Amino acid sequence: MQKYFQPEIECASLEDMKKLQSEKLVAQVKRVYDNVEYYRNLMDEKGVKPEDIKSVDDLHKLPFLSKADLRDAYPYGLLGTDLRNCVRIHSTSGTTGKRVVAYYTKNDIDLWEDCCARAIVAAGGTEEDICQVAYGYGLFTGGFGLNGGSQKVGCLTLPMSSGNTERQIEFMRDLHSTIICCTPSYAAYIGETLKEMGLTPDDIDLKAGIFGAEPWTEEMRHDIEKSLGIKAYDIYGLTESTGPGVAFECSAQTGMHINEDHFVPEIINPDTGEVLPVGEKGELVFTNIDKEGFPLLRYRTRDICVLSREKCSCGRTLIKMAKPMGRSDDMLIIRGVNVFPSQIETVLLNEGYSPNYMIEVDRKNNVDTLDVFVELNPEQFTDTVKGVSAKEKELALAITQMLGIRPSVHLVAPKTIARSEGKAVRVVDKRKLHD
Repeated sequence: MQKYFQPEIECASLEDMKKLQSEKLVAQVKRVYDNVEYYRNLMDEKGVKPEDIKSVDDLHKLPFLSKADLRDAYPYGLLGTDLRNCVRIHSTSGTTGKRVVAYYTKNDIDLWEDCCARAIVAAGGTEEDICQVAYGYGLFTGGFGLNGGSQKVGCLTLPMSSGNTERQIEFMRDLHSTIICCTPSYAAYIGETLKEMGLTPDDIDLKAGIFGAEPWTEEMRHDIEKSLGIKAYDIYGLTESTGPGVAFECSAQTGMHINEDHFVPEIINPDTGEVLPVGEKGELVFTNIDKEGFPLLRYRTRDICVLSREKCSCGRTLIKMAKPMGRSDDMLIIRGVNVFPSQIETVLLNEGYSPNYMIEVDRKNNVDTLDVFVELNPEQFTDTVKGVSAKEKELALAITQMLGIRPSVHLVAPKTIARSEGKAVRVVDKRKLHD
């Protein structure tokens, strides 16, 4: 059975990997300095020139990029090549209505698909497999990433997208799918639907699942494995850096191997920006060393995690990252969608509501729930129950248009949401996302 997709990279020595990273980084910094005015200005402000970067050991000299930079540079300010060289975009939901748009050249897509192919092979995939891709397609990166990776491995690929779960199961049974790729919450839902249809894991041929785009616990992993009769693997990525496949789990499942021939990771102190040694907990930063369309250098992911160079039983030498343990900002990931409380606040103020609100996130039957409690102004509170209900529906629709996911909105009496003397606590996350 095929053990690695690109063994010369996945099992490279630390010395060879560092040499490759350094060569790519030196070339990338020069390319970005020459082609991206926004980043050139950041480098000039910091007094750094391309010739100051001689190896990955000099990475710390470069300025950081943040989500705010991506917003300020929208839509073309961080484009790394002539737009004619780009063949596709992907996009995330924006923090205040502005989205992050990432550009891809043909080469970018080719390398991204290699990363996803490595993840599929690490989960036991070969050209004999039938891979059902139930991530969303379109602007979301999940569907296209795993679709391309699956085809590179040589699997028969079913580009199902998400939804229509009974049809998913019908195809799964008729075509004998062996690998499923989707969000963990959707995998759990497929398992529930399978049971409701009077079927068991013995009625399907799945052996593995590759799940990402949202946080999930070990408990959820075991539930999914039991309900679908599979081994469940984690995959990590972010649209800003390319999509899923930045890192992936192997059979050891003691962290995710980072494809460090494309993405150089650092862990920093989120408050000071100081680079921390491997093994210490901090904020994850990525540098794309060969992306052409959207080449982000030292991008702050806001994910808190730990890196490890411990020897892995799978034989891969790629550095590992732990499952993210939280974030250094206030972003929530709900049903695979990035949600900022500020987005909800923007809608409330635009719709004429008070800025006193509470967001409650929970997970019921393995599906995330989002409840928004909003105080009515005294003059609004005179409405009838029917009137309040109509307002709740209108506000839920406005928030849905901003976020891309539908909340349950609850309009409550004035002065009923607790006030805080310090920083207002706007979010209560009841999900048990970390063990």
